[in-house]
Amino acid sequence: MNQSPSNRSRRRDFLRSAGGGAGMIALASLLAGDSLAGNAAGSGQSAAIRQPHFQPRAKRMIWLFMHGGPSQVDLFDPKPELIKYAGKPLPESFGSVMTRRKVADNPLLGPVRRFRPRGQSGLPISDFLPHLSTVADDLCVIRSLHGDSVNHPQSVYQMNTGSILMGHPSFGSWLAYGLGSENADMPAFVVLPDPGGGLKGGPSAWGNGYLPATYQGTTMRPGKTPILNLAPPRGISDVRQRETLDFVQRLNQNHLVGREDDDDLAARIDAYELAFRMQSAAPEAVDFSQESAATLSMYGIDDKTTRDFGERCLLARRMIERGVRMVQVYSGDTNGWDAHQDVDKNHSEYCAKTDKPVTALLNDLKRSGLLDETLVVWCGEFGRMPMSEQGKGRDHNPWGYCGWIAGAGISGGRAYGSTDEVGLRAAEDRVHVNEFHATLLHLMGLDHRDLTYFHNGLDERLTGPSEVDIVEGLLT
Repeated sequence: MNQSPSNRSRRRDFLRSAGGGAGMIALASLLAGDSLAGNAAGSGQSAAIRQPHFQPRAKRMIWLFMHGGPSQVDLFDPKPELIKYAGKPLPESFGSVMTRRKVADNPLLGPVRRFRPRGQSGLPISDFLPHLSTVADDLCVIRSLHGDSVNHPQSVYQMNTGSILMGHPSFGSWLAYGLGSENADMPAFVVLPDPGGGLKGGPSAWGNGYLPATYQGTTMRPGKTPILNLAPPRGISDVRQRETLDFVQRLNQNHLVGREDDDDLAARIDAYELAFRMQSAAPEAVDFSQESAATLSMYGIDDKTTRDFGERCLLARRMIERGVRMVQVYSGDTNGWDAHQDVDKNHSEYCAKTDKPVTALLNDLKRSGLLDETLVVWCGEFGRMPMSEQGKGRDHNPWGYCGWIAGAGISGGRAYGSTDEVGLRAAEDRVHVNEFHATLLHLMGLDHRDLTYFHNGLDERLTGPSEVDIVEGLLT
């Protein structure tokens, strides 16, 4: 028999108070909540390992997300013609350009740092990234990425969820749904946000969308409290907490009978169990006292400039060591790499914060052998225009920009695709965001056409309804 609203309210109040807080363990981070829950059934068992569609090249993934839009023509995409025509207007042969504030009418701005050939491969990387330049032979730089929006929120959604519209599942949620976690005591998908501020578009970037609520990203942080409210109150023993949780779960399971389509309730049942197990697993995972002084220094944790991002890169390595399927690490606060006023000033700051930790992560994974089975991705939501803005800055450019991938047996020391002569638009071997996602899923052993979820009468998928193919040239 259905409960009245007043009965449901009293039941929620009871669950909140039962066991001195055990029923509310990590609700903010581990439970989707009423506002995020979908309406599909079967959200439990998020940690269960599921078989890939075929033999994967990578078992786990770390996505380094540079929020704000790093400049491709100042980091990874050298353009001699941009130097030649700096200070002059964009030639009419390039046609009309969709920009904001008539930036297309502004003169071209040459690269603000010098490019040099790096490593044995000679892959060009700018002087903004002296540390990453030392591992150039591990990088496959994609110079022809392109998307569909000039605005931050929509582009953040597209790079994270495959759609410029809010409400679609994130890449990490799809990966958790398709493969699960290798460790029942840890989430499949962990997010390490920039503590400096929220990204444009908000937490929907790592949300579950219409997938069951249990697949949303779990936000964590370094230190003794990786998730707020995870530890039980003082005086509550493990035995008492376990007994209380068992009692709560019996009530939940009884309540679930006849309500199997209640995704919210099913997600709560699953999340309570995961939170209980994480009470012992999560604190150990974030305990850096187990790391050597040399390792901490390699990540820049002994330097205030690199400490924050270095801690999160090291935490990402420790997460995947413990069976987390995907870790997403954000760089950039609310504005981040958004260099409208001064590219040199902005990118000097953010490259200084991230260059050494990112390089340390790659070297650390390589020396432990983890890089062979780990896919590392670096990109932002878009790039920057070759035209100037406010004299020394650059506006948003989704039409042609760079990212890179490493690990998973991918051959490095090379660039794939290209933009036009000034770095405005993707020109050769173009890689749309949906094709990028399809390729990343392929490396993880998943066919993007078969990774579907039935929602509102449609078999939805990460790559959307259009037919896209994987980018074979990235797989060599």
